[in-house]
Amino acid sequence: MEKKKLILPHGIPGHNLGEIEREVPASEPPAWPVNDKLKEVGKSVKRYDALAKVTGQAKYTADIQLPGMLYAKFFRSDTPHANIRSIDISKAEDYPGVYGIHLMKTDDGNYPVVKYAGQPLGGVAASSLAIAEEAIKLIEVDYEYLDFVVDVEEAQHPEAPIVHKEKIASQTDGGDVGVTHDGTQANGNVVGPSTGSFFGGPRGDLEQGFKEADVIVEHVYRTQVHTHLPLETHGVVVDWKPGNMVVYASSQNTAAMRDELADYFDISKGEVRVISEYTGGGFGAKHSAGVYGPMAATLSKKTGRPVWLMLDRKEEHISMGNRPNSIQYLKIGAKKDGKLTAIQQRSHGTAGVGLGAGVGRIAQVLYECPNFATEQYDVYTHAGPGAAWRAPGNVQGAYGVEQAIDEIADKLGINPLAYRDVIDKSDIRKVERQRGAEKFGWSRRKAPGSDSGPVKKGMGMAQSTWPRFVTLDSTAEVRIMRGGAVEIRSSVQDIGTGTKTVLGQVVAEEFGIPTEDVSVLIGDTYFPTGPGSGGSVATGSITPPARNAAYKVKMELLEQIAAKWESDLSNLVMEEGKIVDKTDDSKSVSFKDALKGMRTSQIIATASRSDDYGGFQQPWGLAHGDLGSVQFAEVTVDTETGFVKVDKIVAAHSCGRPLNPAQVESQINGGVIQGLAYALYEYRVMDKQTGFMINANVDQYKLPYAMEIPEIESIIIEDYSGTSSTDAYGIGEPANIATAVAIANAVYNAIGVRIYEIPITPDKILKALNKI
Repeated sequence: MEKKKLILPHGIPGHNLGEIEREVPASEPPAWPVNDKLKEVGKSVKRYDALAKVTGQAKYTADIQLPGMLYAKFFRSDTPHANIRSIDISKAEDYPGVYGIHLMKTDDGNYPVVKYAGQPLGGVAASSLAIAEEAIKLIEVDYEYLDFVVDVEEAQHPEAPIVHKEKIASQTDGGDVGVTHDGTQANGNVVGPSTGSFFGGPRGDLEQGFKEADVIVEHVYRTQVHTHLPLETHGVVVDWKPGNMVVYASSQNTAAMRDELADYFDISKGEVRVISEYTGGGFGAKHSAGVYGPMAATLSKKTGRPVWLMLDRKEEHISMGNRPNSIQYLKIGAKKDGKLTAIQQRSHGTAGVGLGAGVGRIAQVLYECPNFATEQYDVYTHAGPGAAWRAPGNVQGAYGVEQAIDEIADKLGINPLAYRDVIDKSDIRKVERQRGAEKFGWSRRKAPGSDSGPVKKGMGMAQSTWPRFVTLDSTAEVRIMRGGAVEIRSSVQDIGTGTKTVLGQVVAEEFGIPTEDVSVLIGDTYFPTGPGSGGSVATGSITPPARNAAYKVKMELLEQIAAKWESDLSNLVMEEGKIVDKTDDSKSVSFKDALKGMRTSQIIATASRSDDYGGFQQPWGLAHGDLGSVQFAEVTVDTETGFVKVDKIVAAHSCGRPLNPAQVESQINGGVIQGLAYALYEYRVMDKQTGFMINANVDQYKLPYAMEIPEIESIIIEDYSGTSSTDAYGIGEPANIATAVAIANAVYNAIGVRIYEIPITPDKILKALNKI
């Protein structure tokens, strides 16, 4: 492959900005300068879909209406563990308005074993949702009831009821990307351990490391199960005609859903089209077709009519994923100078009937430490399955690690902010700490518990890391047309993060035209395959192909213009809606007029994600570097009632080149609010006697509302690494990881006592202060 050399911006403006030379494929576009020298990229351009969303014009999956459409509802188990002897659907079939019923079976034709309350057993399609619900009440099931366990600690006992008696196939551990178990059960319901081998595994000698330590912190930290609550629940509308299945979906990954449905029904991918124009939020659990996709498709095929199947809020809580809980034993040693000598971590958590209850890689990679080991165990329980949830595993892991680091700083008599300078070698986080502390007013922080009176103020901070992951199977198509239209197409979806807008900005920047002149057509698998939206992957994966495809189109158009003008191609530039010859002012044409003079009706080019410039730096995946983040929290604690109010959050973040600062800030705000909810409110409550979730709603499942949302200030730091044609990455994960533990550290600073378990509810505060 022919190569060329590029000189790209490298470093942090105002800190260490310089340049770096990279050898790249000859087809790559020229290097962009830093944002303040660009016209469209790096600017807070209004969202493409802002007007449609605020006026109600945007059509989400639940809004889709098709001729002859039926409404489907799941028939679910009303017991947490049982064998099914029989299911009688005769009365439901005869109910007026019912058009189709499908019961779920195993590969060998038997009814599935019920393993959690609310497990789907079948579906009913009817002329209305009310009729489907009434028909479900007529279905009779003969159960053989079995013992169950829903508590993570009770499930570890040798005599506990076994969740999976069959051998479990090897699965990916959702506690961190790519970590796997061997697929066998180590001890009853306990599976593992995962030892972090995907990220380098254990290192050094723990015993020797702790011998060398002058101070040691050793505690158990607990985090709760935290369910998914996107505004739009999971669901699809499926219209399956012979040779053509059209699926309207609330999806984080249209291409993956297409592939999954094609595989499930053993049909070609070309027969399945997935459309997701608008998605009302997705935090990791909407990457697949789940059980609702195949169910709606099966009912559509059976009835010959389109089928609408959207889950209700209770179903969303029970069966569509959650952040697993954790019980983390953590032991960390350090020398008098602050250098860490050893980190030992052991965790148990439950993702219900699924896997994925690890505590991530924070302890392994955030700080320099020569001796490290982790053991992360999954514990099966009779509860709904976990799912990826915005930085899976790392949010739980950070809650332990960042409290322990603060406690070591306390023991050493070092300010916790200054202590990070000793043990953290990340340059970007150092800048984030400096700029964040100044904005936050960290110098106001007092000694723990030193405020007089019952109402006390506290300040805390915490930080995190997340890799700059990319997906190479990410393709964009750009086309320009004689009529003046400029389009970019990809199956990548916009789940509310603004992907559509940044794609328009990237193409507009390359053509030298306003962003609003670019049509962005995404969220449809008829377009080239785009990446999923998760793991902060989408921006870094799809914006380089978007720019590269636009560059190809641009060069073909410029070649035509150069031939007409008899100009040197290298002298032509596109800027401010025109094409000009830099050496001859008389040679100028508007962009739209240039399109009218094209030889063909359109120019089209596609491009896929190329390898990072300089190669991928991590041995375990398509990633490099670090999306650093530092969160500062200020709280007020009433020591008489135990009530905690978060007053202010300052969030300092980097995501490479920020393409649209307003959208980055929006992502940070969302991550902060979710982190606050995790710290103080959200908590799945399971009834040990019945096996049911008893707060599967938005009343008793507590969420922060407007009055609980603090002042949030974002600091967005440009951090150029010279790794792609846009040098841009996502921000979804880092904004969430450190918030809860920053709040916990602030609570400690307020009351002088640590809270080792979240959510930090009033009763925990009062117990810690020995008031109850």
